[in-house]
Amino acid sequence: MNPDMEMVLHTDQGSVYSSKEFNEVLPLFNITRSMSRAGTPTDNAAMESINGWIKEEMKLDFHLTGDDVEHEVDEYIRFYNEERPAYALNYLTPKQYRMLYQKV
Repeated sequence: MNPDMEMVLHTDQGSVYSSKEFNEVLPLFNITRSMSRAGTPTDNAAMESINGWIKEEMKLDFHLTGDDVEHEVDEYIRFYNEERPAYALNYLTPKQYRMLYQKV
């Protein structure tokens, strides 16, 4: 782990994420917690939205088993960036969109 690297972890209001034990561990890994207020997912709508997509698509499309969560999340992120067309990007993948519009 790189001690200079900082990370923000956005979660829902679940009991695991709001527990004292969970929140005592976060600073050990240089993680700052982000959590929307109860009943207000619009506090961080972008993260709430992506968390929802990930949960839904990984469960239904990728049949998440939980046997190797780190690998499964890595695979989903690769799929999301390199294979999954996005309506908001005119049906390009994020990687295709960046390559098309990046400044040379």
